[in-house]
Amino acid sequence: MLSLLGYFAAVFIGLSLGILGGGGSILTVPVLVYLMGVSPVLSTAYSLFVVGSTSVVGASGYFRRGLVSLKTAVVFLLPSLLAVFVVRKLLLPAIPQVLFTVGSVVFTKDLLVLVAFAVLMVGAALSMIRAKQAEQLLDEELHHAPTFNFPLILGIGLVVGLLTGFVGAGGGFLIIPALVLGARLPMKLAVGTSLAIIALNSLIGFSGDISAGTPIAWTFLLGFLAFTLIGTVLGIYLARFIPGTKLKPAFGWFTLAMGLFILLRELVFGP
Repeated sequence: MLSLLGYFAAVFIGLSLGILGGGGSILTVPVLVYLMGVSPVLSTAYSLFVVGSTSVVGASGYFRRGLVSLKTAVVFLLPSLLAVFVVRKLLLPAIPQVLFTVGSVVFTKDLLVLVAFAVLMVGAALSMIRAKQAEQLLDEELHHAPTFNFPLILGIGLVVGLLTGFVGAGGGFLIIPALVLGARLPMKLAVGTSLAIIALNSLIGFSGDISAGTPIAWTFLLGFLAFTLIGTVLGIYLARFIPGTKLKPAFGWFTLAMGLFILLRELVFGP
């Protein structure tokens, strides 16, 4: 029954990606862990593949319309790709399964990943809830941004690479403000460039898992991806009639609730 719900959730993830242009991938790891029964660490690997593949679909549409800044993407990806690959190939496999114990809570590697992911979900949710105000602020700052800010883009690229590698999420809520403020990109160009960055980051990170010998259940993974892509295509069609700006705050509240649920379940109530 939970597996069936998981495949429905995969379609929902794709729908949100298609309608909102991003954000839905933040639900991939919780769906894989709590509905599909995949371990948290392996879920981050599967999430990288799903997020990367769906972002390729989204980025290709923006690229055809000339809404991807290749120069900015290359500068951003220089530190980001290195960070995500090193984290997936070297750092995660080196973390011991049991880290420490606090009272009755045994802090394991899986718990560390889930807590880090839940914190990221809360951050992403807040950015979606305040989407309208944030976009207005970015538009205002864009007029005052002096030059192409290489240090900012390189620094955010490194941070996003570390986050993507560790929790298996794209980090679009960090990338887009960096592209607008640091590279002075208009919002639509920032979204398309962000999708291209997320696609490459995620798939390079997944290649780190493969080279590290992570066992991949390809039949399951490709099946899950197929449902996500169906939702993505449907979402792209529905986006013509449903404004994503109105749905993003509601989706943000849902994501916030999910992030808080994970923190409470794992740290307070126990699995």
